[in-house]
Amino acid sequence: MTTATLPSSFGMMLRDWRQRRRLTQLDLGLQADVSARHLSFLETGRSKPSRDMVLHLSEELDVPLRGRNELMVAAGYAPAYTELGFDAEELAEVRSSLGRILDGHDPYPAVLVDGSWNLLAGNRAVALLTDLVDPALLAPPINVMRVSLHPRGLAPHVVDLPEYAAHLVSRLRRQAERAATTGLRALLGELVGYCRDAGLDPTAQPHDRIVLPLRLRHPDQELTMFSTVAVLGAPLDVTLEEVAIESFFPGDDATAAYLRKRFD
Repeated sequence: MTTATLPSSFGMMLRDWRQRRRLTQLDLGLQADVSARHLSFLETGRSKPSRDMVLHLSEELDVPLRGRNELMVAAGYAPAYTELGFDAEELAEVRSSLGRILDGHDPYPAVLVDGSWNLLAGNRAVALLTDLVDPALLAPPINVMRVSLHPRGLAPHVVDLPEYAAHLVSRLRRQAERAATTGLRALLGELVGYCRDAGLDPTAQPHDRIVLPLRLRHPDQELTMFSTVAVLGAPLDVTLEEVAIESFFPGDDATAAYLRKRFD
């Protein structure tokens, strides 16, 4: 009599990441120079991976550092990467440098967010956006995505809301698919709910645009901006890998002049 082997938590997680990357066991085996048979054994729990094998497969699957730590623990090993709190003393120099980047972007808005889009810091010009938001949404932790599409947030002030909302939903959906950060799928569902409540199609696509701008009905004048997102290069800490700076730039001369006048 034989007893069926149940997949281990590591095996189920490995299969999940492989399927997220849309790879068959044969595809991953060829990419990682590991036999498909051995991958099958790892996924079903018939074989236990070595520490090096966990790290090797994580690298080949482009698993974020948080996910790599989770795979390590599931396989019975200690996490391979630190996860310091953003306020940790060890990150003081990094925080200082990121603060200088934010300040240097004045008079244009810039925010520092974590992997769940919670606001970590912002420069003076962020007041341009927060002044339009219900103060109840600005109680910590402030979630930038929620503030953007909440009916008491920026949404009522966005000129091209159907396109802009669909853009944010699409961005978050891609991130949730590739990231290991918990809570992103719940946040995605929340944003989709805001869209549907407002009669918007969360899958709408922009037409005839090179860059999708954020156009705001500001009390002083209509403002047009576009943004870029920057991440740290070669981070070896979970927290640092997940932080990002979103920087807004004026999309026309009138917006640039207004921002310089207000925040210079």
